[in-house]
Amino acid sequence: MVPAKDFKRRMVVEIDGSPHMIEQIQVQTPSARGAATLYKIKARNLKTKSRVEKAYRGTDALNESSFERRPVQFLYRDPDGCHFMDSADFNQFSFTTDDLRDQLPYMTENMEGVEALVVDDEVIAVELPDTVDLPIVETAPGVRGNSATGRTKPATLATGHIIQVPEHLEQGVTVRVDTRTGEYLGRAN
Repeated sequence: MVPAKDFKRRMVVEIDGSPHMIEQIQVQTPSARGAATLYKIKARNLKTKSRVEKAYRGTDALNESSFERRPVQFLYRDPDGCHFMDSADFNQFSFTTDDLRDQLPYMTENMEGVEALVVDDEVIAVELPDTVDLPIVETAPGVRGNSATGRTKPATLATGHIIQVPEHLEQGVTVRVDTRTGEYLGRAN
């Protein structure tokens, strides 16, 4: 049992008997004495892909869902969906693009470091690494001398995703992006 105060993003818990992945947590601290802190979560049912919103007190607890993580490789994307290969037994499986809409902006062909969540020998979700390195394919030209200010500009990455980057970065530079928040973290090494 995991108390609500220990909930974390990407944790898999059982809600109403089925596995859900916590996607967002909001903590509401009461202003009155003696009132309980509320933890509002947004979670996705890993079997039906539906999203739910629930609120829990800090003392409420949920069962952590039992699942297995397996290393997989993202192979390619086509009109039918996204295709993956299990790195251990080389079996292939796929998900529709709707199932992966939050992760698609960070996925490149032959991407490694991806993990599959398996429940009862059924792959129910894939999880990307926390950070990915992607090249900038289009952005406005950098202006000399503008590296001292904290101004940003939009940049299109190789996957088509648009993020805000510092003004001094130019096309062709590879940047590190947080897959959980979608934010620029820095230049890739």
